[in-house]
Amino acid sequence: MSDGANEAFLKRQLAMYHHPDATRRDVMNVLKRYHSLSHRMETFVFNDGLQKELFNLHGTIPVPFKGNYYNIPICIWLMDTHPFHAPMCYVKPTPEMEIRVSPHVDNNGKVYLPYLHNWQPKTSDLLGVIQVMTCCFAESPPVFTKRRPAVNPVGNSPGSQTATTTPYPTQSYMPMPGGASGTAGPPYPMNNSGRAPLPYPLAPQTGGHFPPMQSMGTPSYPAYPPYPMGTPQVQPVQDTGIETSATETGTITGEHIRASLLSAVEDKLRRRLREQCQQAMAESETLRRTGAELAHGKQRLDIILSRLEKEQMELEKSTVILREKEQELSKAIARLEEQKTIDVDDAVTTTAPLYKQLLNAFAEEAATEDAIYYLGEALRREVIDLETFLKHVRTLSRKQFTLRALMHKCRQKAGLVG
Repeated sequence: MSDGANEAFLKRQLAMYHHPDATRRDVMNVLKRYHSLSHRMETFVFNDGLQKELFNLHGTIPVPFKGNYYNIPICIWLMDTHPFHAPMCYVKPTPEMEIRVSPHVDNNGKVYLPYLHNWQPKTSDLLGVIQVMTCCFAESPPVFTKRRPAVNPVGNSPGSQTATTTPYPTQSYMPMPGGASGTAGPPYPMNNSGRAPLPYPLAPQTGGHFPPMQSMGTPSYPAYPPYPMGTPQVQPVQDTGIETSATETGTITGEHIRASLLSAVEDKLRRRLREQCQQAMAESETLRRTGAELAHGKQRLDIILSRLEKEQMELEKSTVILREKEQELSKAIARLEEQKTIDVDDAVTTTAPLYKQLLNAFAEEAATEDAIYYLGEALRREVIDLETFLKHVRTLSRKQFTLRALMHKCRQKAGLVG
């Protein structure tokens, strides 16, 4: 299939994806590089039973191992949000192969790579995934040939259910339902009835009647009968001719009514005044706490501002120093470019034969240490056998010990032992 026809076919297959153009470009880069890979839409079954039509690349990739290239069968599933989320990679062994479990491949064939874990939409792509898999598989092959055929009691080929071992990564990018973000709560706490409480308590409702005066610490007045209609009786005293008040006869006078009204008004004013005082005290307490919090916040802000000013001054000083060093470096580079090429061996000279002997011993000891390291790497990669490794390491270690003893003695003679 030509590139144009292949791209048109991919466009139809990836129409359901969220970013079809970016996904198509990523897939085309892989198909142009690896001709042994094919693509198709298949049903992917997740652990929770959810089925979803996803695009996958399947086939083989060449992996070098011990001087030869081996075709490793793989399958790469692309999420419908590609390239904003990492793909799922699997090793799909043939019936003659078995999976070799390693830190990068589990017993179901799922591939785990740091490249997939640290997937970045703008810098990561499928070509990079395959290249990283090639490097990892070159160090530790994910499959090997069966020594004897294994009987599968279910009758399915190994790896046929590998797709069901990885759940759909909803937690990484799908919002959880029932979230309360963006919902503004009430500006004050709610009470048990679900209504917002009033900022201050209301005056008690007494149906227009006032409490007795005993509650306020004042003497109470006796109750009076209803005021009779008509004019109060005033009886003359026959002997003196002076009129007596109705109090002597038990009749309500205007003074009694006036005292009762004054008592009621005084009671009501006292209660109103007490309510106003309580409200003012509550407001003043709230303002006091707010003022204390603001003062504390001001102190913190002053500390932060002073620290920022100090850091800014240090940064300006560092900037000036950096510019000076940059100018010195530019001058040094220009001066070195004007000079001729310097031989390293001629540049490193000593002032005395003892120092020259110390320098040569140090260089030879460092080379011996490197040789021992690379012998260990060769043994790890199975390039040499254990007997050869031990033979050369024994010789080099003896030489290294002699060189270190020589350096120690030279430093003693030169007075450099600290």
